[in-house]
Amino acid sequence: MQITGNHQMARIVRHNDESVREGYIRNSGKEVKLFTSALKAFQCNNRIVMAQRKHLDDFLRDRIIGRLECGRTQLEVSEELGIAQSVISRLWQRFQDDGNVSRCYSTGRPRVTTPNEDRYLAVTAKRNRRSTASDLSRQLSSATGTTVSRQTVYRRLGHIGLYAHRPVRCVPHTATHCRLRLAWSREHALWTPQ
Repeated sequence: MQITGNHQMARIVRHNDESVREGYIRNSGKEVKLFTSALKAFQCNNRIVMAQRKHLDDFLRDRIIGRLECGRTQLEVSEELGIAQSVISRLWQRFQDDGNVSRCYSTGRPRVTTPNEDRYLAVTAKRNRRSTASDLSRQLSSATGTTVSRQTVYRRLGHIGLYAHRPVRCVPHTATHCRLRLAWSREHALWTPQ
């Protein structure tokens, strides 16, 4: 059955909770059965929130999580709030994974290390200034189970201002430099502080 413009006033009367394969709409007193594709088209046309892509605000996210925690199904919450079930499913999955539903404002590949692991790297590097990035990578892996490359450790330490330095105590002198220094010291050996 094809839904045309004159059916815009129709609304969903019953819905089969076990599956989203069929639904019913009432059109001028007559109940009409719709199957999946037509039902979804009807829902998308009549629910503006489902048709548009816009971000959920914090209040709405908390309402969704609260209803799911009370035992409502994702489908019930989806129909009640007019939000696609896939959005609610992703939100619920994220809440179960890390307990957070706030929106992440980041682009690109997700970071391998958490802020706590970055702090661990910084503290370990400051305690042992002679440790290399490879050593720090191995220590992080044994302490937290997160495997990172040497280059990642180098970047994380660079963000807080810790860079690699060569452990050289003095500048090595060439033979010419030694000869010139000796000549200068002999020339100025008899000078007094005056």
